[in-house]
Amino acid sequence: MIRFHMDENISNVIAKGLRSRGINVTTTPEAGLIAAPDEVQLEFSRSQGRVIFTQDTDFLRLHEAGIPHVGIAYCHQGSRSIGEIIRGLVLIWELLEPEEMIGKVEFL
Repeated sequence: MIRFHMDENISNVIAKGLRSRGINVTTTPEAGLIAAPDEVQLEFSRSQGRVIFTQDTDFLRLHEAGIPHVGIAYCHQGSRSIGEIIRGLVLIWELLEPEEMIGKVEFL
């Protein structure tokens, strides 16, 4: 099953919503990564085998630069409600295997 890591700017409500559905989630504050560079966030999520969820376009640039990752779920800032984001991440969790996310970006 896919496990997620929430980038620094993601509302904790999203993590709580996913956890209430039985989805394994870590957050940047819990991992002690507040103010860590995006590359460090991406490396943490890779080392943990977690798809990172972000609304930061810098992660798309890291993807384009070929930085290895096990998956990025991306939602443009302000384009979706918290409920829509949770539903989108649940769909990824339900429909995709971790191997299908390696090196890929899923847009919500």
